[in-house]
Amino acid sequence: MSPDPYVDKLLDQDLPCKDKLPVRAKVSCVLHARSAARGLELCPFPSRAVLKHEIHELILTTEDAAPGKTVNNISYLCFFELLQSGMLWVGDRVEVNGKLIGYLAGYDFSHLPNHMNMIVQVKGDLRTGYELGLKPDDEIVFVFVHGKRNWQTII
Repeated sequence: MSPDPYVDKLLDQDLPCKDKLPVRAKVSCVLHARSAARGLELCPFPSRAVLKHEIHELILTTEDAAPGKTVNNISYLCFFELLQSGMLWVGDRVEVNGKLIGYLAGYDFSHLPNHMNMIVQVKGDLRTGYELGLKPDDEIVFVFVHGKRNWQTII
């Protein structure tokens, strides 16, 4: 098997992606639960290709989450259906109904092939999708970040 360019640090840049289309999705199931000891093991890869109509899960954390780290303190936001195929990158802005909720921090594969857990780093209190007032069909968008993160607009 070929060496992995991220795991084996074979690239001359941490982030080879310089631009991409936003990836759109819609909420299919609103969640309302938390865990202080979840033990999500984020894969070492900064990107994932996703396909139209796949269902995945959004999970929030306030921890310093990143590829290769373990995340424990979490809240569950929702399951969502992708409206288009595309690329997701760690650092993407995650917006719900046009409002920033946080930044994509990594991916956990504990439920594959059923679905992928996508972990979003947030500031402030960990709230569930129910507590944030999410509804089925609400819009989720993953937007490529070209520069510094702006935490001031988080819902």
